[in-house]
Amino acid sequence: MKGRVLAIASGGGHWIQMRRLLPAFEGMDVAFVSVSPDYAADVPGHRFYPVRDAHRFDKVSFAVLIGQLAWILLRERPNTVISTGSAPGLVCLALAKYLIRAETVWIDSIANCEQLSSSGLQARRVADVWLTQWPQLQGQKGPYYWGAVL
Repeated sequence: MKGRVLAIASGGGHWIQMRRLLPAFEGMDVAFVSVSPDYAADVPGHRFYPVRDAHRFDKVSFAVLIGQLAWILLRERPNTVISTGSAPGLVCLALAKYLIRAETVWIDSIANCEQLSSSGLQARRVADVWLTQWPQLQGQKGPYYWGAVL
């Protein structure tokens, strides 16, 4: 990853997994996005943007989320967007891919050991790098297994 990076994860385990990637971002210009303003305290020294949490059944929240993410992407202009999930991360990758032509990376949650998450399955369409954290879930055309975050 070169230049500016935008790292996005929804709450709970997705955010914990993103935080565990912090050493990989050493020396990079990284901004973080998540669904709780409280998470800003977890990434001191980095720009942080809280966004609305949304899921596929709540169209109003999705509309708000899309607007928030488009604004963040246009403000930050990242070269790479990386997500550990879930829905906000998938939406951000899609917007980044088509709005600003950023490189996109999806890391499916470690919690999905038997099958990919719903967002993870859809991420194959917008992720330049599509990863799983379970070797048994990798395929010849992806997702690929490069190791686990936890």
